[in-house]
Amino acid sequence: MFKALADGGRRRLMDALREQNGQTLGEMCAHLEMSRQAVTQHLGVLEAAGLVAVVWQGRQKLHYLNPVPLFEISERWIRPFERGRLGALRDLKARLEERDEET
Repeated sequence: MFKALADGGRRRLMDALREQNGQTLGEMCAHLEMSRQAVTQHLGVLEAAGLVAVVWQGRQKLHYLNPVPLFEISERWIRPFERGRLGALRDLKARLEERDEET
């Protein structure tokens, strides 16, 4: 998944899906300065990483952003670091309030 996110073109595709989910390949190509082949290759990488889900509606292949893997990364790798920072801010606030009460 990190390899899929490392490419700026794939991040632009994800941004496009975040703005309007459920786009066809043609719709995405119309909004991006990439060839149809490049968009297809990038979507394949995003699908393989589980970041994009596909739903067929008749003959149309609709692409949807799948936020679950990103949420899992956030929970596993980012949230633990936030706890420490938030705890430090809480402690700082308490010390500053104590100091204000003393003066």
